[in-house]
Amino acid sequence: MSEAATASQGATGLRATVAAAARRFKSSWFELGRLLAQVRATDAWQPWGFDSFDAYCTRELHIRRATAEKLLRSYGFLQRHERGQEEAAEVAERAPPFEVVSVLADAEERGQLTERDYARVRDSIWDPGRTPSELRRELGERFPVPERTVEPSSQLLRFARTARRLATELRASSQVPAAAKRTAEALADELESLVEAR
Repeated sequence: MSEAATASQGATGLRATVAAAARRFKSSWFELGRLLAQVRATDAWQPWGFDSFDAYCTRELHIRRATAEKLLRSYGFLQRHERGQEEAAEVAERAPPFEVVSVLADAEERGQLTERDYARVRDSIWDPGRTPSELRRELGERFPVPERTVEPSSQLLRFARTARRLATELRASSQVPAAAKRTAEALADELESLVEAR
């Protein structure tokens, strides 16, 4: 058998393994995260005929891009913080719930979680007696997600676009009185003027 055929057969084997892990995702997110990391690192999706890693996840595994990213971040988090154990079979069996590790990975990404912080919460997240919702609530209080601030100008632009869409839809409707259509047009015009003035 040629090297190319052997490599192709190996890639096919990896593809089947990743697909099977996707089916077991709920029970073994750690395994799927590890395999997805391997697929992305080696660009294994390319010979399988996909345009991108995201396209592979969406079309082949039926996993949204955001879910794949959370899996990769969560797997990477445990890989960094549990060095030497991440490849052990029992870690995949007893890994903390995906939702819990995802909260920690997000906190670390925001710069809220240090090695010292992880050492303080480690035992609680690996405790099989703790429920995921209890842990998520506790971790959410400890590492809160900062409130998103919307710049007034971007909020105003969004309002103007929404008003213009509404005015356009109302204009096409025969059920809406002309006075309401004029009011919607005037509101859209005024909001667009405010955006232009900024």
